[in-house]
Formats: sequence, structure tokens, C-alpha cells
Amino acid sequence: MPPQLLPASAAAFAPRASSVNVVLGNKVEPWLTQTLKRINRIKRPLNSVPQHQRCLTETLSSPNAIWTLASLMLPKAPESELRQDSNPLIEAIFNYQLIHLEAYIVHVDMVLRNEVAYKLTPDTIEALIEYHKDIHCVNAKANTYDWSEKETQCKKLHEDFIQAINKFVFRTHVSALEGLEEDGAGELLSGKSEEVKTNVMGLIKPLLPPPPRIVDVVRQPPLLPSSPVNPSLWSQPTTTASLPAPVEAWRVLPSSPSVSASSADSNASLWASIGMSEAQLPSPTPSYSQPFSTAGFYYGTPMVTAPLPHLPLPSMLAPQCGVSVGYNSFGWDRYQEYATTI
Repeated sequence: MPPQLLPASAAAFAPRASSVNVVLGNKVEPWLTQTLKRINRIKRPLNSVPQHQRCLTETLSSPNAIWTLASLMLPKAPESELRQDSNPLIEAIFNYQLIHLEAYIVHVDMVLRNEVAYKLTPDTIEALIEYHKDIHCVNAKANTYDWSEKETQCKKLHEDFIQAINKFVFRTHVSALEGLEEDGAGELLSGKSEEVKTNVMGLIKPLLPPPPRIVDVVRQPPLLPSSPVNPSLWSQPTTTASLPAPVEAWRVLPSSPSVSASSADSNASLWASIGMSEAQLPSPTPSYSQPFSTAGFYYGTPMVTAPLPHLPLPSMLAPQCGVSVGYNSFGWDRYQEYATTI
């Protein structure tokens, strides 16, 4: 693709040149010859390419050679200040204005790209900048939530629009010169005005607030056996050795009927001398738990309990006896004799 060559007058903030850059080919199209003859009040010879080029350059370089590219209907005031009326015609009259996008030709190329380049006039640029600052930016700030850099962002949005609208150059095919009128003025034909509207309105960017910050949700890690977050869930009650209940002294009977009364009395007195406080277990202490460890499936050491006093059993106090020992002259070894008698 050949390079897009434009004169210095097409640059941003550049003033309008005194002469338009026109480049024609070796052969002039018949429609261009008819157009130049139609707009010239004074009949000029158009028999060669240089004559066509001179006539077209002088016509487009005239101060009155202003083209109307399109017309935009824009609000006169911010949305909060617009007039409300039941009649839509009255609302349109009081609330909207018509801005004509006027431009002048800076370049005509009928050799490489067959295009015409237009640049907006300073008055049109100033009207669009004023609309963007006083209406668009005000509406954008009112329709977005507040954040710390809102004013700075809105100011940058307006500065970017100023740069863009001053750099704006509209290019179209050279056939647009068929809409040329007297004194070099003209109007775009073949629906090109809609394309200009789309391009200009595309330069008016919305005010985009920053996206909401993603807040990291702190999630509680899953409870594992090795996690000490809630040890009560994994704690096991410590087991204590079960001890027999204390035996009352009157329930202790001699293991043999031959035991003398003195031995029984002394044995009974021995058991009676042991109070309940000595044989009673201490009150259990609150159970404690240790965290479960994956190193080994072991629980904590059980609590140390108070040992029972070493008590002699009745069989240890009575003399050794066998089955021949009787109870009140009844011997177990004479069971068969008594059974026969009975």
C-alpha cells in the first residue's frame, strides 16, 4: 500500500495553507472537466492537465471554499438542566442545538490513492471542544460514581479529545468533488455525511471508572487432624483406671467357720477403722486434651490417680483351712453321712 502522504497543513493545530495541494494524473476524467466548467462564472480554458490543475487549485484555495461535511444535533446543556415539557417539539427547540461540521480541503490526490482529505475549521473545532467540556464531561461525572482520581481522569479525557479533534482528517474518494459548488464550497454526497458523524462521535469517549478491586476472600483452611485450630474436636477423654468400690466392714465374712471370734472381731475392727475418706477416690480433675499428632497414633499419658492403701484380705488374716473345716459342727467332708441320715 502506498504511504498516506498529507501536507503540513493537515497536521494538528496547523493553520490553513494559502494553497491546496492538488495532484492530477496524465489524463483528466470527463466528470472533473464538467464540474469545473459548471462552477466557474468566467469561462476558462480547460484543454490540458495543467489548466485543470490550476483551476482546481485556485478554486479550492479560496477562503470561501468551506464544505459542510455533516450536521450534529447535540444537547445545549447537561441532563440536569434540560427543560422538561410534554410537547417533544418544544423540548427539541429549547434543549438541542445543531452543530455543522464544516471543513476545508487540504489535499487532492488523483494519482496514488484517488482521495480527497478534509480538515475541520477552527470554529467547528472550538464548538465541539466547548460541547465536550461543558456538557459531555458534566454528564459523564454525574453518571459515574466517585473515586479518588475522578477529576484527574475527566480532565485527561477532555485533553485527549482536544488532541483527537485537532488531528481529525476525513478522507473520501475524489468523486466527492462532484458536489463542488461556486467559490469552492461543497457538500458531501452519496451518504458520506453519516460516515463523518460516526467518526466524529467516536472521538467523544465515555468516562470509564476504574474496575472494582478484587478483594481476596480469606477462607479458613480445612481442619485436619494435625491442625491445632480446634483441638477439642479431636481430643479424646483420658481414661482412668477403674477401681473397685469400697467394701463395707459388715459384709466381710470369715472364709472358715473355725475362725475364732477374736479374729473376726479384730478383722471387723480393722475394716471398720478404715474410713470412707481413705478408700474414696479423689474428685476427678477436668479432663485435658492433647492435639492429635500424625507422627504416631498415641494419646497423652493418663492422669496419675491416688493409689489405694494396701489392705490385707480376710484370707490372709484367717488360718489356712481346707474343706474339712466345719461351720457349727457341720463338716463338708461328712456330707455323705449327713445326707444318708436325712
